[in-house]
Amino acid sequence: MSERKVEFGIVMEASPGYTATLAARVEALDFDILLCPDTQNLSPDPFSQLALATATTQRLKLGTGVTNPITRDVAVTACTFATLQAESRGRMVCGIGRGDSSAAHIGRDNAKTGELRQFVQQLQAYSRGETVSRHGVDSRMRWFDSVTVDPVPVDVACTGPQTIRMAVDVADRVSFAVGSAPERVRWAMDVALARLAETGRPRESLQIGAYVNLVCDEDESRAINLGRMISGMVAHFAGMKNASLEHLPPQLKSLAAHMQQGYDMAQHARESGKHLQQVPDEFVDWFSICGSPKKCRDRLEVLLDMGLDHVYQLGGSPVAHPHGARQSAMVEQAALYAREVLPYFRGGDAGSTG
Repeated sequence: MSERKVEFGIVMEASPGYTATLAARVEALDFDILLCPDTQNLSPDPFSQLALATATTQRLKLGTGVTNPITRDVAVTACTFATLQAESRGRMVCGIGRGDSSAAHIGRDNAKTGELRQFVQQLQAYSRGETVSRHGVDSRMRWFDSVTVDPVPVDVACTGPQTIRMAVDVADRVSFAVGSAPERVRWAMDVALARLAETGRPRESLQIGAYVNLVCDEDESRAINLGRMISGMVAHFAGMKNASLEHLPPQLKSLAAHMQQGYDMAQHARESGKHLQQVPDEFVDWFSICGSPKKCRDRLEVLLDMGLDHVYQLGGSPVAHPHGARQSAMVEQAALYAREVLPYFRGGDAGSTG
């Protein structure tokens, strides 16, 4: 590994009565970032819960993984993040994507790439205190006149080539959501680097990372079973409605095509979805990192050597219900990863994390 610093994050659904305590636990495990999904019909509101987490953490970055342009107006999103940025003393990250489950559960389509681009640019302008033209009205955060707030970095989640190129143009951070197979991350990185070369944007001006499906467990079969839901969900991202599948490798193309037609959105992010019957162990093992600490170190090192600046763990939970207990179990499942894998990439001794 090189000497560059890599940020390690984890994705966890917000849960009333649990989020603030679990955020402190995530910080104690030495993660750098905690992200909570913004999908109103499937998990509790992340913003109110992240506000509570600012009081139980000191250094942990906090944010969404991800919000979207469909369910919230850009001025509302900008105000919310700026408020949290002030409360957390500059520790917020705005993870954003095209929508998916949050839009589907209110009968809306995902945002198109152009819509996401406009939303990001307006969000950044609001965050800098600038005036944004909205439906013929000059709009700005007037309360910035008396409160100093640093702009919140915008982190765009990307799956397809068009969205990756757009994100490279406008985002502060780019996070691939293409699975953990080296071929997929290499492809996404190549698309991003080619766009940087095309536009002349300096590589150092952009943080590039990935959402990584990863379950660390000494029992590999148990790890694969826990990783199946995440594998199916991320495969679904590759095969969202009307998405082109031509750029996908053979291992993913057939499953993504099935997900376009047969993905059970009502069971999104649950182990009970019938679509998971189409996700075999061999696919999970290729598309995710599931197994012992050594296997996780070896597989993750290949990805980091491609130049990733950050990785966000999409893990698994051995507890299905109730909601808060599920999140607690997911964080504890990640403790082995935190103890035995993260120190390896930070130059420390494995086993040193509490």
